[in-house]
Amino acid sequence: MKGDRRRAVFTRRALLLAAGQVGALGLLGAKLYQVQVVEGARYATLAETNRVSTRLVAAPRGRLLDRFGVAVAGNRSNWRALLIAEQADNVGATLENFSRIVPPAEFERLRIEREVHRHRRFIPVVVREFLTWEDMARIEVNAPDLPGILVDVGTTRLYPFGSTLAHLLGYVAPPNEDDVADDPMLSLPGLRIGRAGLEKYHDLTLRGRAGTVQYEVNAVGRMIRELDRQEGKQGQDIGLTIDSELQKAVLARLGEESASAVVMDCRNGEVLAMATNPSFDPSVFNSGVSQAQWVEWTSNRRAPLINKAAAGLYAPGSTFKMVVGLAGLESHAITQTQLLNCPGYLDIGDTRFHCWRTGGHGSLDLRGGLKNSCDVYFYQVALRTGMDHIAAMANRFGLGVSLDIELPGARSGLVPTRGWRIAQGKAWNLGDTIVHGIGQGFLQLTPLSLAVMASRLATGRAVQPHLTRTVGGVLQKGVLPETWPQLGLAERDLRAVREGMYQVVNEPGGTASIAKLTIPGVQLAGKTGSSQVRRVTREQRERGFKSENLPWEYRPHALFVAFAPYDAPRYALSVVVEHGNAGAAAAAPVARDIMADVLTRDPAARRDPPQRVADRMAPLGRGDTQ
Repeated sequence: MKGDRRRAVFTRRALLLAAGQVGALGLLGAKLYQVQVVEGARYATLAETNRVSTRLVAAPRGRLLDRFGVAVAGNRSNWRALLIAEQADNVGATLENFSRIVPPAEFERLRIEREVHRHRRFIPVVVREFLTWEDMARIEVNAPDLPGILVDVGTTRLYPFGSTLAHLLGYVAPPNEDDVADDPMLSLPGLRIGRAGLEKYHDLTLRGRAGTVQYEVNAVGRMIRELDRQEGKQGQDIGLTIDSELQKAVLARLGEESASAVVMDCRNGEVLAMATNPSFDPSVFNSGVSQAQWVEWTSNRRAPLINKAAAGLYAPGSTFKMVVGLAGLESHAITQTQLLNCPGYLDIGDTRFHCWRTGGHGSLDLRGGLKNSCDVYFYQVALRTGMDHIAAMANRFGLGVSLDIELPGARSGLVPTRGWRIAQGKAWNLGDTIVHGIGQGFLQLTPLSLAVMASRLATGRAVQPHLTRTVGGVLQKGVLPETWPQLGLAERDLRAVREGMYQVVNEPGGTASIAKLTIPGVQLAGKTGSSQVRRVTREQRERGFKSENLPWEYRPHALFVAFAPYDAPRYALSVVVEHGNAGAAAAAPVARDIMADVLTRDPAARRDPPQRVADRMAPLGRGDTQ
């Protein structure tokens, strides 16, 4: 009986134990089912995420191409070191160890610390760009001491023409805090945005769409290998109207002068060259400008950072006289053949206004006034016409109005009116009208607007300047010459002014006979100008004042505008030599040589690049999209 009871107790215990085991196994099975079947996909994803790190990468920036397809702004491979803060045990220690291996500049150290605190911890921060093979080898050897650091390849902006096209192309630079606040995608490592010039104007088109890259990582987040890379969509290429080889030639002709020049196809408004001297290297902004470099640029009295062709403001001097003459003709203040006398001065009240020729020019008509650049003739025309009529005519020729050129920072200049002066609380007097008749006074114009004026004089049409030909290979402004609207001027009046410009260069006694072309059968029509930057007093004149004896910054600016060929205009240009003193001596020879080069190259009529340029157009490998 006692044994039976013991067996019964053992059996119950075994059953309870078995039941417990079955229950435990059941719970375990249910949990396994929950994990492997019901939530299997979720845990597989989590496991894969723990093993694989995926992040966005900036797409290569679109290229800027000249009119013949030559890359003037492209990309090249850029090996760089990135820091992912969430994968570093101690960010400060990691950066300190990295600094001992590849020492950064002080401004770079501050930038890294700022970005680490600004960005989320999973967003990579660039700690060093443009790594050499030696740099990368040292980083890999010291990898155990650099948790969170990985070496990656991206692209950086390349400007193969250096300073030659800097003012046109502008430059790119890392986004600042305000940029990232507006668009978090701008925090991607290596991404650059346009800060000036065409890079800024076409920035969104050039940026492209981000790609992704997957890395296999170990338990502490160290990258083991790259698993997959999906390249982003590169930004669209922008085709420009510029002839890069002509641009180089124009800058070479400007030499060491502080000067600018603009060359246009006067029939359709394409800007073929826009040169400013001195210039700067735009690639410096890509990696960051040092304080010493910035001080050097900003303290240079020749202002290398300013695009003088589109933003430099100058009194036009005698290059404005064609506008004054046309305003006088249209308002019937003068006729083409009417003679006005120049004794060498004009007295208004107790003020004497001088002509540049002390003894005067005698009696002149419009053509003679332009040929001899007679100041007294145009003093009288301005008085008869009035400033408001002159200003209205100037606006029709693109002076003092927005030209909508694709250059952020381009300026419209100023052509004053009586109302403008009165709005300033000042009275407009006869003396103001007189000095504006020879392009002085309050007039402030850009070399670009003067080239537009020359184009409109040559064609009689309201030609608009532009720099963009194609976007993504699609023609943007294929404007035929005849589609530009007429200026609404009498052809006989335009012809008279053109003939005066012809005589300036091609007839004996013209003020710019030095600008005559030596190309057989081709003539250039042009006009000189000299604009004072400070007033010459009567006492100075009486002492035989000579402006060339002044310090450089006080000498007059030298200007020249022109178009050619005279009988079938195709090209127009303007040249401004800062403090060059006399347009005939300083600017006219430069314009002559530039125009001769343009006519020889004939870029507007040529579809294919010259052979010396074609060799530079071969495509490069992935990442190198120069």
